[in-house]
Amino acid sequence: METKNAILVKNLSKRFGDFTAVNAITFEVKKGEIFGFLGANGAGKTTAMKMLIGISKPSEGTATVAGFDVKTQSEAVKKSIGYMSQRFTLYDDLTIKENIAFFGGIYGLSNEKIKEKTALLIDELGLHDKASNLVRSLPLGWKQKVAFSVALLHEPKIVFLDEPTGGVDPITRRQFWEMIYREANKGTTIFVTTHYMDEAEYCDRVSIMVEGKIEALDSPKKLKKQFKVDSMNEVFLKLARNIE
Repeated sequence: METKNAILVKNLSKRFGDFTAVNAITFEVKKGEIFGFLGANGAGKTTAMKMLIGISKPSEGTATVAGFDVKTQSEAVKKSIGYMSQRFTLYDDLTIKENIAFFGGIYGLSNEKIKEKTALLIDELGLHDKASNLVRSLPLGWKQKVAFSVALLHEPKIVFLDEPTGGVDPITRRQFWEMIYREANKGTTIFVTTHYMDEAEYCDRVSIMVEGKIEALDSPKKLKKQFKVDSMNEVFLKLARNIE
């Protein structure tokens, strides 16, 4: 049955022995939404994402991604999403063209489609003079842009981005978010984790995790109004103090 939600999560938990990394989180992400999954390092964001992309089994609770159950249909989940990790998922010892061809093959694209996508991607990024260069030679910001584009090769319904702008300057971060906007405008759902609270302002809605739990969830505008502050960073600080 067709639903308005791209992601639906109910009481999802992940435990490692006696330690609970993710504690009974519940939320939904609408189709075509830019959803920010925020929190400090160690809050449980990446652990939660790993469950949603089908590479880590939940200890408890349920979740569906693109209509597929993350516990019982993890392979179908993986085929329906794009994913970009903090490590950018590219191979440094391959050229840009070779990376595109390699991942296009993994995603099951035909040789003809890979050629078409390669030409389009290189043209969109303006990398004609660097297409045959090894990825390791690219500046960090360009690696991120290429990795994001590669994650979209198979035109997934949902893209998961794990700390995609870590370690780059503010101008490059803004350029990367412009790429995210363009993709969201095409109807793609964007699920992005970050510990940069100012990036929350770019999202349609955000959740804020503290010590494995979602302690706030709404649009940035409504959260700032709720906490009577002017920035998402102040929301986070106020929330953290309340938890303490």
